[in-house]
Amino acid sequence: MSITAWLTVAVFAAVYVLIATERVHRVTAALGGALVMLVIGATSPEQAFFSDATGIDWNVIFLLLGMMLIVSVLKRTGLFEFVAIWAAKRARGRPYRLMVLLILATAFLSAWFDNVTTVLLIAPVTIAVCRDLGLPVVPYLIAEVMACNIGGAATLIGDPPNIMIGSRAGLSFNDFLLHMAPISVLLIAVLVAMCRWLFRSAFSYDPKRAATIMAMRERDAITDGRTLAVSGVVVATVMTGFVLHTALHLEPSVVAIAGGLVLLAVSRLNTRAVVADVEWETLAFFTGLFVMVGAMVQTGIITDIGEAAARATEGQLFGASMALLFGSVIPSAFIDNIPFVASVSPIVSEIVASSGGTERASVLWWSFALGADLGGNATIIASSANVVVVGIADRSGHHISFWQFSRYGLVVTAVTITVAGLYVWLRYFALA
Repeated sequence: MSITAWLTVAVFAAVYVLIATERVHRVTAALGGALVMLVIGATSPEQAFFSDATGIDWNVIFLLLGMMLIVSVLKRTGLFEFVAIWAAKRARGRPYRLMVLLILATAFLSAWFDNVTTVLLIAPVTIAVCRDLGLPVVPYLIAEVMACNIGGAATLIGDPPNIMIGSRAGLSFNDFLLHMAPISVLLIAVLVAMCRWLFRSAFSYDPKRAATIMAMRERDAITDGRTLAVSGVVVATVMTGFVLHTALHLEPSVVAIAGGLVLLAVSRLNTRAVVADVEWETLAFFTGLFVMVGAMVQTGIITDIGEAAARATEGQLFGASMALLFGSVIPSAFIDNIPFVASVSPIVSEIVASSGGTERASVLWWSFALGADLGGNATIIASSANVVVVGIADRSGHHISFWQFSRYGLVVTAVTITVAGLYVWLRYFALA
């Protein structure tokens, strides 16, 4: 490799370490790394901002931006609080039943909205409900964030790694529904069963506190009925657009940003306040990552690694898919799965291309997505949603340590990834 290529690898590795150890804020690390890539000549402004192959993926950025605008408006209607209170009342104050309903509600919402936003809205309500029932908060938050990571795997827009994989592989919203939704539903059922055992000491029923919950009116949580009704129409339209985007010849990013802007315009809410709720740091983080990964592609490093991986698998789809599935779990467990997917996606693309790029070879993408998404449950730093939930818990006086989370996360990850492996084998090989 050239000196520039070696410098590129060194910069990329240094940024990875900074992100993993959190010695520097991840946005600062990513944007700083992107700047260094430009300075050393690993990429150029033209390649970074305008190239489809080595530049910022604007489809991902605007898809996230559109969905963040929609969720920012929905946040002001009280919808998410309504769902949480409804679940608590349906559970009649029964601890395990409450956890099951919160898991199901979180998984469903995270499949249609960014999982970070989902936990931001659901977690504070969960803390309040657990306080009213006298239940330990931590088990419920851990169960919810795991449901969020699993539920988000079901759709193109549910988990940031899926958005990146979909954009890189040219996979549609319907593709994800067809291939990822079935296993996500199965894994949520597995999680529900495991939680009964993992958190068995947390299910202490208090009849008096349960009566307090039953007295709450979920309708009181809705603070803006008009905006909620308008949002429902816009969200339904956007979801229809996602499903039909190939027939309409519209990118999901166009559908999402159009929906976000229309909802912002007709909601009559304060534009400045709604826009301020957008996760601009997340968008900046993605931007820096895309520039760094583009530099790796531009210098030929990704191509070399991809070709080596393709030679190692020798066209064996089953071996390659299992290697991607189980091999993605470990790095995703100890490094946020967003930078991991951003850096490895081009390698998977090379392997798929070397396998002939056939429809059957798409199993490699589904294996990769499952490994990265499910690996996000292993540790606190494995996914952005985990970090957010831990922060919310700390601010409310409920500390979740790295090892406390990992004690449950590693078990759930091991079981779910094994089930996912059986799913891939049965669906794409044994019964194909």
